Amino acid sequence: MGRTEYYHDPKAPKANTLIPASNLLVVNAEGAILLQRRRDTGQWALPGGAQDIGESPAQCAVRECEEETGIIAEVTGFLGVYSNPAHIIAYTDGEIRQQYETVYIGRPVGGTPTINDEADGVRWATEAELASLDIHPSMHEQIGHYLQGTYPYLG
Repeated sequence: MGRTEYYHDPKAPKANTLIPASNLLVVNAEGAILLQRRRDTGQWALPGGAQDIGESPAQCAVRECEEETGIIAEVTGFLGVYSNPAHIIAYTDGEIRQQYETVYIGRPVGGTPTINDEADGVRWATEAELASLDIHPSMHEQIGHYLQGTYPYLG
């Protein structure tokens, strides 16, 4: 399913859904951050996705991380809640979603970086490398809050 993201764009369509989702900002022992390159947008992002019924937001973040990157991680902290009415994701099936993400901090405990249906690249990025990567502004915001130590973010 294709998608188009709108970020502070006055031409964005009006949202018709709000789906709880969770991201996991995984940091390895060297301080590098785990990123996946999304097949649908081509941009680098934190692993994450929609929460399933029967799981907690933290369980969702851990599951999505393993599904999208091959990395098994554990939650070590909470970064914040991100729900920006000016961040709209329009899907080709007609769903128009307002961003709503709980973002956790984690560390790797196993697995191997692996591409899949959703990600055509998986990598560890140092803080110095982040500026050279095509990363959506909402992900830059989340990573920036982590790097600046300004969390939990409750915006």
